[in-house]
Amino acid sequence: MAATPNDDLLRISEADAAHALASLPVPFAVLFERGDVSVELFAPRGTDTQSPHARDELYIVSSGSGTFRRTDEVCTFTAGDVLFVPAHVEHRFETFSADFRAWVIFFGPEGGKPT
Repeated sequence: MAATPNDDLLRISEADAAHALASLPVPFAVLFERGDVSVELFAPRGTDTQSPHARDELYIVSSGSGTFRRTDEVCTFTAGDVLFVPAHVEHRFETFSADFRAWVIFFGPEGGKPT
């Protein structure tokens, strides 16, 4: 499931995705790609080491809580929250509970939305 994303899924089960993610050497599983949209499940282990991405992204927190930094802004988050990061902006989950997982949705063109 995680190695070959499908572009015509009817449903993605978080439980199935979390199970697949647990066996991967990276903290994310790409589950769906179609056009300019990509859906992943993300669960960093210990430290969030990601760097800025080339497209705009949304994080939808599915479990856990913690703090999130976007450049100089820091906010707390909990399950059910949605976080937005424009393309090429520094960001990371600074603290997070052991059960933290988030859906990641990359969308739009490389470079983000034109201004």
